[in-house]
Amino acid sequence: MGTSERIAELVEPILLDRGHELYDVELTGATVRVLVDREGGVALDDLEQLAREISGVLDEADPLPDRFYLEVSSPGLERPLRQPKHFQTAVGTKVKVKTLPSVEGDRRVDGLLAAADDDSVTVETDAGPRRLAYDDIERARTVFEWGGNPKPGTASKSSSTSKTSTNKKRSAS
Repeated sequence: MGTSERIAELVEPILLDRGHELYDVELTGATVRVLVDREGGVALDDLEQLAREISGVLDEADPLPDRFYLEVSSPGLERPLRQPKHFQTAVGTKVKVKTLPSVEGDRRVDGLLAAADDDSVTVETDAGPRRLAYDDIERARTVFEWGGNPKPGTASKSSSTSKTSTNKKRSAS
């Protein structure tokens, strides 16, 4: 069992007791990032409390040989997709995928995630569907789009003007 899996095993019971779920554990240098999710989102107060509890459990179990920095956060609006379950829950959303250099074709694949199983994903791109094995993916994330679709019959220019006006009002306050 790897270090990420061991940390996941230690923190998952804490999260489940508090009505949250573990999205992912990322190890980057001396940073342990625990990504937490919950139906309806995660509140800042929840993250602070969870960070204290997780820190105590990790200090006691000591799963890392050296000192580390703990970050507990939500996966955010543009979520990293690293495991098959991440891709499977993101089916139907826009994604950005970067393939490994050895993979034939364009390295950047943007489009709608049409399907995901235990071995691969299918992304609907402007050029058609592209099937990629998980082993061929360097990194991937969901894409958050601000605002909704323009109303039928509304020109995109007026929609753009509306957004600009709103942003100016916000920055002036």
